[in-house]
Amino acid sequence: MVENDGDNMLEKITLSHGAGGKIMMDLIKNIILKEINLKSAGDVGLDALDDGATISLGDKTLIFTTDSHTVKPLFFPGGDIGRLSVSGTINDLAMMGGRPLAMACAIVVEEGFPIADLERIFRSMDLTSREVNCPLITGDFKVMERGALDGAIITTTGIGIAEKIITDRELKPGDKIIVTGTIGDHGMTILANREGINLATDLVSDVAPLWETVEAALKIGGVTAMKDPTRGGLSAALNEMAEKAKVGIIIKEDEIPILDSVRVASEMLGIDPLQITNEGKAVIAVEPDKCDLVLEAIKKTKYGKNAKIIGEVVAEHAGDVILETSVGGKRILEIPIGDPAPRIC
Repeated sequence: MVENDGDNMLEKITLSHGAGGKIMMDLIKNIILKEINLKSAGDVGLDALDDGATISLGDKTLIFTTDSHTVKPLFFPGGDIGRLSVSGTINDLAMMGGRPLAMACAIVVEEGFPIADLERIFRSMDLTSREVNCPLITGDFKVMERGALDGAIITTTGIGIAEKIITDRELKPGDKIIVTGTIGDHGMTILANREGINLATDLVSDVAPLWETVEAALKIGGVTAMKDPTRGGLSAALNEMAEKAKVGIIIKEDEIPILDSVRVASEMLGIDPLQITNEGKAVIAVEPDKCDLVLEAIKKTKYGKNAKIIGEVVAEHAGDVILETSVGGKRILEIPIGDPAPRIC
C-alpha cells in the first residue's frame, strides 16, 4: 500500500500485511526473503514458508518454529492470549509431524498492566502446555511505557522432534482432505465479542493444542500433508497446500462442519467463515486407503470429535481449490487478500 507522506511517497506496512493472506505472502517473498540469509540447517528452511523449519542433528530431525500473538481482547470466551500463544506454537510443530519437546516465551506488557491478569495468562499457558507435556523452559519479560503498547504481546518459540517430516509438497492426487472439527469458531468468537453481538447460542473459541489429535493420525499412517487453518482460515490453508504441491483440491460445501452460531455471526458481519481464523483445527491430507482409519482415530481424541472428510486432491486445476456448492454449482475458492479483521491471533 502506498501512502502520501508529505513530499515523499513511501511504502508502509498496513494491518493487511500481517493478516496471513496474499498481501502478507507477497511481502515475505518479495521483501523479507531477499534481505536475509536463507541457508538452512535441515531439509526445510525459511524459503519453504512452512509452519516451521527443520534442524538436522545426526539421525534425528528437530522442528523449530516461532510465533507472535497480538489478539484483542486478551481474554475471550474459550481462552486467552496465554492459551493461544502456547497452542499456536505447539500446532505449528505438529503440522510438520513434530512431537513438542519444549518452549520459550517472550512477553511484553505496557506499564500499568494488572498483575492479576499476568498471573491469569501464565496460569493458562502452564495448563495448556501440560496437556501435551511440553514445558516452558526459558523466556523473557519486558515492559514498555504506558500507551506505547496495547496490553500485551507474547512470542512463543517451540522445538519438537519428528520421525518423518510432513510438508505441503507431498500432497498428491487421490489424497482425501480431512478437517478435524468445526470451522470459524475462533475468529467469529473474537469478532462477535468486539462487536457486542449476542446470539442465542454462545460462541466459544476453539483454541487448543492439537498434538494428541495429530499423533493419532500419524500412528495410523498415510498422512501426506497438514496445515492449521489460522490466519486466512480454511481458504488460505487449502490454497497454500494446492499451490505448493501443484495439484488441485476439490471440497464439498455441504461436508464442511460449521456451527449454526458461526453461520449466523458470519451473515451478520458479512464475513465468509471459510476465511476466518481457527486456532484448534487441522487440515490433514491422507492416502485414500488409510483415510477411514485415520478419521476414526481422530474422532476418538479430545479435539477431533467433529472431524469430517471434506474433499480430495486431483491432478486437474493445479494450484486451485474448487468448491462444490450446496446448490450444485462450482466456484474457485480464492485465497483471501487479507484477514477480514486484524488482531484475531
